[in-house]
Amino acid sequence: MDGDAASFVGNIPEHYDSGLGPVIFVDYAADIARRAAACSPARVLETAAGTGIVTRQLRDTLPPDVHVTATDLNAPMLEVARTKFKPGEGVDFRPADATALPFEDGAFDAVVCQFGVMFFPNKDVSYREVHRVLAPGGHYLFSVWDSHRHNPFGRIAHEIAASFFPADPPQFYTVPFSYYQIDPIKESLVDAGFNDISVAVVRQEKDIPDTARFARALVYGNPLIDQIKQRCGVDPDRVVGALARALRREFGADPGRMPLQAIVFSASRR
Repeated sequence: MDGDAASFVGNIPEHYDSGLGPVIFVDYAADIARRAAACSPARVLETAAGTGIVTRQLRDTLPPDVHVTATDLNAPMLEVARTKFKPGEGVDFRPADATALPFEDGAFDAVVCQFGVMFFPNKDVSYREVHRVLAPGGHYLFSVWDSHRHNPFGRIAHEIAASFFPADPPQFYTVPFSYYQIDPIKESLVDAGFNDISVAVVRQEKDIPDTARFARALVYGNPLIDQIKQRCGVDPDRVVGALARALRREFGADPGRMPLQAIVFSASRR
């Protein structure tokens, strides 16, 4: 993998939050927040919190006395997240590696992670860390994207970027959609000590109100932009233009309409 597919720094957080968040993240965030609230936790940890899209939904859905700790490997993402909260809302933000969590054993009643596990370099270690910081009876809720087949926007973004660099195509868009095989994930959770594992496939149909803006965020709102710049010779805005045209062909003129599909896992610590 060229570059770092998990490095969301520089101007990436702003594009990610404003251009991608409303289209592909916020509805899934509301869904996973509702699932977390149904567990009635008192202490919630979020890993790979990014720009706080799920964090905001958790705070709005959970009772006020529930404390939320939001972590992410990339401090610039958390800086954007902090702007969504007022003092006294009971949310702490802390840079942290999900494979080496800086918390005591049994510190939380629930751990939530939306679309982050795919980027963890050692997923099995991350599961063991979640199991460690959960109190007995605690719950782990996390989501991953299904494959490109069920999320064609990711396939299209990958194909368009590759078309500009046929000898050395950027690989970012293979990562978010590469971890969708349910049975191996369940086995990893069992190996980490979890039980009561359940799986929900959550499909959505989502409007794209501004295809040009969405295309720009698909290029500038993640490490794809760095992979393009590393290769030199291609203006990233050319990739944006080609991607916008391809999205309109696939999903229709503004507002386009596209399918999304995620897989949500729930597991418990004994």
